[in-house]
Amino acid sequence: MRQNNTMVQLFLSEPKWEVDGDIDSAKLIISLLDRLESVVWSLMTSAGQSEARLWLCNTVSGISSISREQQRELFVKLLRSKRVSRGLASQLLQMVFEKRPHKAGHVLAKKSYRLEKFFEGKLFTLMRILQWFSNFCDGVGSGHQKGAKALSQFAFVNRDVCWEELEWKGKHGQSPAMVATKPHYFLDLDVQQTVENFVDNVPEFWSSNEFAESVKDGEILFIDTKFFIDFFVDLMYKEDVRDVWEVIDDFLMEESFSSLCHHLLIILEEHDFRIFLESLRKYINPRREPKDFGNSSYWLEIILCRCGDCDSIDQLLLLNGVINHRRQLLGFVHDDEYQEEKSTINDIMLQIRTASLKVNSLASIFCECLKLNIIEAIKLLGLLSWVVYYRLSEECQTLESWESLFAINDIKFRKSDKYVLLHYDGVSEDIESDFDSRTSSRNRRKKKKRSKKKRRRNYDNDNSYENELLDFDTSNSGQNLESKAVSWLLSTDGFSASWTSADLPDHLSKHCFSSWMRWLVAKWNNVA
Repeated sequence: MRQNNTMVQLFLSEPKWEVDGDIDSAKLIISLLDRLESVVWSLMTSAGQSEARLWLCNTVSGISSISREQQRELFVKLLRSKRVSRGLASQLLQMVFEKRPHKAGHVLAKKSYRLEKFFEGKLFTLMRILQWFSNFCDGVGSGHQKGAKALSQFAFVNRDVCWEELEWKGKHGQSPAMVATKPHYFLDLDVQQTVENFVDNVPEFWSSNEFAESVKDGEILFIDTKFFIDFFVDLMYKEDVRDVWEVIDDFLMEESFSSLCHHLLIILEEHDFRIFLESLRKYINPRREPKDFGNSSYWLEIILCRCGDCDSIDQLLLLNGVINHRRQLLGFVHDDEYQEEKSTINDIMLQIRTASLKVNSLASIFCECLKLNIIEAIKLLGLLSWVVYYRLSEECQTLESWESLFAINDIKFRKSDKYVLLHYDGVSEDIESDFDSRTSSRNRRKKKKRSKKKRRRNYDNDNSYENELLDFDTSNSGQNLESKAVSWLLSTDGFSASWTSADLPDHLSKHCFSSWMRWLVAKWNNVA
């Protein structure tokens, strides 16, 4: 579907709410959108529903109205659930270890006597022993470290009862007096045998202050993270250790809601995820009037605070896909594996385009939306915005087509004072013009020459030149390169950002959806 004589209507002027359009055409468009929903959902499920689930988790993570106390309660409720998966607790502990290891280390210090088994029994404990207890100083630096420091301090303090448990590599052992004056002699210690002796004969060491102090910073956690995650999960659920839950509570208060969602929600089974969303709904203020529909998470807040009857996550996955991940969905359409679905979508687009000619405004479609519940209305307008995205991506390929689109839809525009560097990997980069700076210009020219030489070498050695230009249409490459190299400032965002043709479909379709939803919600509020 390429550029044609029919320009895309964006409907960016609020319609007159009196029905002055063609109702039959509006109902036809709605039926076509229902058909499009079925095809898009088929694509999403075939191409990978897990990816769509990840998209939704990302959208949830953008919700900004949740307090620190509320986010703690949300995740503690999941962790305390009878259906809880060890995977959720394990993932959370992994975050604690990486970001607050000293918090877990303080708990570990109180349970240090139980780490005796960490260093006993199995062959792979040899590496643990060497990693933790071999860090003796060589006469320079800050002294013994980690377990080596604990071992040496304990041995000196308790030399009357445990010095003989130290094994030395030389012909004879070292006396406490000698090692006290020359600490580097500990480098001659047979660390493996000594620790094994302490495991068998010196149980006091493992509950000593010296050993507890050595693990307090949490560094020991990274010797075998899986072991310690399992260890802490058992403390949480088998023993319900208060200190561990306090660490979890503190972490859930300190970490951002976005980070917690990104790392934890993907672990949940669908049933638990639905419970999470239901719990989340209770913390969103239903009286708060949404205003920023440009925020990808705002529409989700509307659904969660006003409706609690969503029996399946499928609708949320679909809505999130068409509203917030239009480009990824289009990627599915262009996959060679889904040619039949692409053909169906193109046919639907053609029919919608034809029906739109008979509708003077969105008024008829909006009036139909008012008869629907809010989820169905959002879905309808979300699908319509994806139609806009699809058509813009397919039909607008030149400078003239974009600027004609702006003019027809009353979008004020001017070319940006930036120009775009097109890299051979298809990525564009905006660079501010600065012709007064000779040094900067020389640097750009040098960099450009190096880039050209690099590209020439790559293309000389690789026959897949067309594959390198990921999004360029070789049938009309001159015009496409020209349009991709230009950026515009638009009245849609108050001329605050420059937009290239690669980003315009997403920006304009998102702006359409935001405008439509703002008008619709305002109308709902007036009617109520």
